[in-house]
Amino acid sequence: MKQSTKLVGLAALLGIAITPAAAQDKIKIGVLVTTSGPAAALGQQVRDGFALAIKDLGGKMAGRDVEIVNADDELKPDAAVVKVRGLLERDKVDFVVGPIFSNILLAIHRPVTDSKTFLISPNAGPSSYAGKECNPFFYVTSYQNDQVHEILGKVAQDRGYKRVYLLVPNYQAGRDSVAGFKLDYKGEITEESYTPLNTLDFQPELSKIAAQKPDALFTFMPGGMGVNLVKQYKQAGATVPVLSAFTVDESTLPAQQDAAVGMFGGANWAPNLDNPQSKKFVAAYEAAYNGVPGTYAMQAYDAALLIDSAVKAVKGDLSNKDAVAAALKKADFTSLRGNFKFNNNGYPIQDFYLTKVAKRPDGKFQTEIVEKVFSNYGDRYAKDCAAK
Repeated sequence: MKQSTKLVGLAALLGIAITPAAAQDKIKIGVLVTTSGPAAALGQQVRDGFALAIKDLGGKMAGRDVEIVNADDELKPDAAVVKVRGLLERDKVDFVVGPIFSNILLAIHRPVTDSKTFLISPNAGPSSYAGKECNPFFYVTSYQNDQVHEILGKVAQDRGYKRVYLLVPNYQAGRDSVAGFKLDYKGEITEESYTPLNTLDFQPELSKIAAQKPDALFTFMPGGMGVNLVKQYKQAGATVPVLSAFTVDESTLPAQQDAAVGMFGGANWAPNLDNPQSKKFVAAYEAAYNGVPGTYAMQAYDAALLIDSAVKAVKGDLSNKDAVAAALKKADFTSLRGNFKFNNNGYPIQDFYLTKVAKRPDGKFQTEIVEKVFSNYGDRYAKDCAAK
């Protein structure tokens, strides 16, 4: 404190203006994601993607050093609230990045935004905050949850699948996934199965699918749930086409491997997307972490670029919250996915694709773009959000 006072006094003596940013220490960013249990791989991709972006930025934003404070939400809402309060009150972070799961976001959204701290979600995008409850302190670099599932509903409709079985976990994102799928799909739903979050045994559901013989299975099973479902699906000898979201992706493929090849997914990006910034990112990520990045890592990388764009716009001075919010909303950065801008609710307008799991010549597995399904697509809840 004495040293700071001396510096300010010396600056005054020399006629040098001290800006608020210059008088502050590091920019502190809390990253709160799931890094334990069956879903740990998802959170690790977010941590790695975000850390890679900070490294590529030289560890600085607008000349200020950046410090990342990592926390594990344990996929438990109560634990997440305790962890995020620690980030806000003890660590005094300027931004919170996270989480992966929507039930965790529902728990931490109010503590973070009520403290007038900016919450940037690199994955969870529940409908809850896309409409009337949109918030100027909340931004999403992924999607509104329904949208990825809308891809599969449209594909099922376009391919003439008359009967589809739905299998999802019983929490907010699972319910959003069903709502999204049903938007464009007008055929028969043979059954909607809602399993407890973190279910790892799917034999009862697979038996029903075998008995009902639907034209396709739509499923949303992230993390360890997806790993087990795909393995059990193949072991059961099932041949029903699988349309999935977050069930076969770069976080689960290292464990699923050949069992997942040929399964379809929906996404806003894939590692084979053909643009310079995406190719550079994929190469750097694989070199750094010896694994293929998925959308979790890509969206986290973009979250860091988004924050950097806002910090630069306000010249490192984060004291004016309205100015920071306006800078975030502009999204003045080059997204790894190409087309990206914010809707009035802080959720992106972007392109969406049908993807398919492939085995690369080097033996690694990745999702690859089959076709573009939606272009510059914004979510259907934004109309209910008063402009931020």
